[in-house]
Amino acid sequence: MAKQKKQPRPKAQAPKGFPDYFGAEVTQRTQMLAKIAAVYHRYGFDALETSAVETVEALGKFLPDVDRPNEGVFAWEEDKDWLALRYDLTAPLARVAAQYRNDLPSPYRRYAMGPVWRNEKPGPGRFRQFYQCDADTVGASSVAADAEICAMLADTLEEVGIPRGDYVIRVNNRKVLNGVMEVAGLSGDDKEAERGIVLRAIDKLDRLGPEGVRALLGEGRKDASGDFTKGAGLSEAQADVVMGFVGATQSIETRLKAYLTDWTDHDIMEPHYLNALRKAAGPAWNKVAVEVLEVIVSESEVGKEGVEELKRIATLLGAQGYEADRIVIDPSVVRGLGYYTGPVYEAELTFEVTDEKGRPRNFGSVAGGGRYDDLVKRFTGQEVPATGVSIGVDRLLAALRAKGRIDNVADGPVVVTVMDRDRMADYQTMVAELRNAGIRAEVYLGNPKNFGNQLKYADKRASPVAIIAGGDEFDQGIVQIKDLILGAEIAKNATLEEWKDRPSQYAVPRDQMVAKVREILDGQG
Repeated sequence: MAKQKKQPRPKAQAPKGFPDYFGAEVTQRTQMLAKIAAVYHRYGFDALETSAVETVEALGKFLPDVDRPNEGVFAWEEDKDWLALRYDLTAPLARVAAQYRNDLPSPYRRYAMGPVWRNEKPGPGRFRQFYQCDADTVGASSVAADAEICAMLADTLEEVGIPRGDYVIRVNNRKVLNGVMEVAGLSGDDKEAERGIVLRAIDKLDRLGPEGVRALLGEGRKDASGDFTKGAGLSEAQADVVMGFVGATQSIETRLKAYLTDWTDHDIMEPHYLNALRKAAGPAWNKVAVEVLEVIVSESEVGKEGVEELKRIATLLGAQGYEADRIVIDPSVVRGLGYYTGPVYEAELTFEVTDEKGRPRNFGSVAGGGRYDDLVKRFTGQEVPATGVSIGVDRLLAALRAKGRIDNVADGPVVVTVMDRDRMADYQTMVAELRNAGIRAEVYLGNPKNFGNQLKYADKRASPVAIIAGGDEFDQGIVQIKDLILGAEIAKNATLEEWKDRPSQYAVPRDQMVAKVREILDGQG
């Protein structure tokens, strides 16, 4: 009889792009989601939790026309239907708004939080599973809904620990860009390919600069490696129109510097330069931005409509105290414009961080959204206006860690050590008293034979305090309470004499255990 082949052991390794999260990370995300939800709730939005799985038909806009529609999502066939993990939280909302349209209030205001899955190539900081936190208003055509989303986004960033001055919410409008395309002679279905190249070129402004964008508007561009990217083939006159839009932000800056007679920027360097200019300009920034855009799209009705919407948004926000130091009209916002039908917005963190090579850089975008009036129409055949925002929770957490505003180590539990197995009931009584007092605590449940291993365990758990009680302590009616945080600091920094002056271990009566632990924890901050 042939010997049965032994099955290899499975690799203890998560699939690429699917990270594992441990104690502090999970706790911090939970706390952040609670803060975000509180702001959304305060604005009158209701929670919605949809299934992680949708039909491919509902997610169809993300999928190609192929036999196995799995590009962009994780999909499988079941009973002749294709199902997929949700790609985002917006497509499920569109399905819900259509499915329950007779039961939901109109407008319907909802927020949703949870993981989404994308079948994309993973890379540094790019995952296949990640958290999103959305808020949307479905059924409101007024740009007051867009203004409200922007105000709520500003309040949310400040609530989670991003102070005013460290972020800016930039607002643009798809209709303005449509107007630019119209003036440049790029409207119509037959110009879709050229518009796509133009959009991608504009989106690369930060990386390529104006000259690189101009090259892509024309015949094309050759990069440093010699690779050639074909351009949109625009004429000089057409390219001039698009470049006028590309340079709109620079035009706004130039006009404001002339307007602000006491403004000087000779000693102000990026990335704080624009922040300082926006703050100094106040309401004038958005006023000048509107004037610049009005000139660019003066020959397009749809463009002028977009500018009017931006003007209305700025007015509504200004009435609530949201000026250009927090929310600013910015023509450079072109994110995902093919998806949106009106105002678009993006939250950018403006402070510097250090990249993996030690170079300073801006942290960048952590949230974005806009108006999408065509998504629900896929289900109902009728246009249903909608607008919303999505926050990248993990990027927000990374930003707070980069600024040192949250610790990567979570507070561990108080550890009740075990000196005598036969007294386990006494140790469990101690831990119950601590928990009943609202103190996170646990009894050491490993092998108690080696006491040193118990303290090593407490150290690995980042425990602030250890409770020690053996036969002598029980006979005397006391417990030993060890301040592990202070003990570690003294061992690292203090001389022997200082150690004597600052004890890190206390013998206290058994009935004062909880009070002393609370005193130590309060002293640790």
